[in-house]
Amino acid sequence: MATSEVRTATSVQRDGSGQNPARKQDNGAGCLKCGDHCPGLDLHEWRNCCTQCKCRREDHDVYSRDVTTLFQKLQISQDTPVARGYAWVPPGISSLEKKCYKCEGTIPEGSIAVTTSHTGSDVCCHPGCFCCSTCQVLLVDLLYFYHDSSIYCGRHYGESLHPRCYGCDELIFAGEYTKDMSKQQWHATHFNCFSCNCSLTGHRYVNRDTNAYCLKCYEKLFAFPCEGCGKKIGTDVKDLSFNNKHWCEKCFNCSKCGKSLVDQQFTQKNDKIYCAQCHKELFLGKCDACGEHFSPGDKKMEYQGKCFMEKCFTCKECTKPMGTKSFIAKDDSVICQICYEDKYAKKCAICGKVISMGGITYKDKPYHKECFVCTHCKKQLSGERFTSKDDKPYCINCYGDLFAKKCAKCGKPITGLGGTKFISFEGQNWHSQCFNCVGCGTSLVGKGFTNEGGRILCPDCTNAEAAVKAR
Repeated sequence: MATSEVRTATSVQRDGSGQNPARKQDNGAGCLKCGDHCPGLDLHEWRNCCTQCKCRREDHDVYSRDVTTLFQKLQISQDTPVARGYAWVPPGISSLEKKCYKCEGTIPEGSIAVTTSHTGSDVCCHPGCFCCSTCQVLLVDLLYFYHDSSIYCGRHYGESLHPRCYGCDELIFAGEYTKDMSKQQWHATHFNCFSCNCSLTGHRYVNRDTNAYCLKCYEKLFAFPCEGCGKKIGTDVKDLSFNNKHWCEKCFNCSKCGKSLVDQQFTQKNDKIYCAQCHKELFLGKCDACGEHFSPGDKKMEYQGKCFMEKCFTCKECTKPMGTKSFIAKDDSVICQICYEDKYAKKCAICGKVISMGGITYKDKPYHKECFVCTHCKKQLSGERFTSKDDKPYCINCYGDLFAKKCAKCGKPITGLGGTKFISFEGQNWHSQCFNCVGCGTSLVGKGFTNEGGRILCPDCTNAEAAVKAR
């Protein structure tokens, strides 16, 4: 919101009609902003805007009609070599190479150059460089103006002498004019409200979309209703907005405690606004360890249906926060992996390291699978048959070779595994399947027998051999 100021300029009398006939030729041009919503440019009687869509004249297609290019003016086709390098030199141009006074580039011999009566024939430029120093519009074969060693089109030459009214887009020759807060100049009679057309000179106003409005029209057209009291938020009241909702300063309060939220942190929930404390108490819940309310942005750790603050979700042993580290549950508590391995995890009886998965228990001692091996040959015993000697494990082969009795018949070790039966007599041992009569081969298990020089015989074979010896 601002108040205008009045400036004085040289007074030049305007014509009697007050209308610029050149403005009428643009009527009907399509709007580049509104498209089909605007039926065509219909200039206001003095404003430089359309009465149909309210867009400015330059927002309409007023420059694309009847535009003549340099090539068309010279009647040269743009597709010919002549357009890329001119084949003739106008009379009066020297055949010597010269420099363009604007770009300082060389003008080759035989090329077109432009000279003016103001600068003299010795000063020339490329045709493409002969343009308005303000808007860069090409001025070849057009009316130009020379002022302070610069070339201007008619529009900007006029602006170098007189201010231009932002309302009607014409030069201001009147004795007084107005300058608004955006530094735009206006005829004193044109600085009016864009809606009701009342004069704004010396009055408070509001700029919106490059247009000025009196306070009454601005509040009627653009002021938002307050979400609290429902009244329009006037220009003298601070408009506080969030998520396309607006409040006046006295209504911008917490929905629970009524505390003013101006310049305070707040949160919107279910179309209502709350101060940070009320939002925590109503929606964020409490930590099941310390009982404090969570704050926005706090990390919430959930475990077994309970919620914990990051600082409260700690290891039972070392009391350090778990964060995102791995942990093990034990007796309704959590223990970090390091503490659990140090105090609770099983350790291998051989290497002393933690058994994290799998493992073997033998005689109430835990072992890694790869550590539980035969005492003699170091073969892994996991999934294999084995026995022990002096509380040390041995595979079947090593035990038989090292400690088992040998069968007197087959010479193989008698391990006794799996309920194997054997016979022992006078320091000799036999597998039950090997304890047979050497004469007839009859099994002697549970029967009478004789030992003849280490030869085991059944009673019948003994008698037969005795009869042979008696003859």
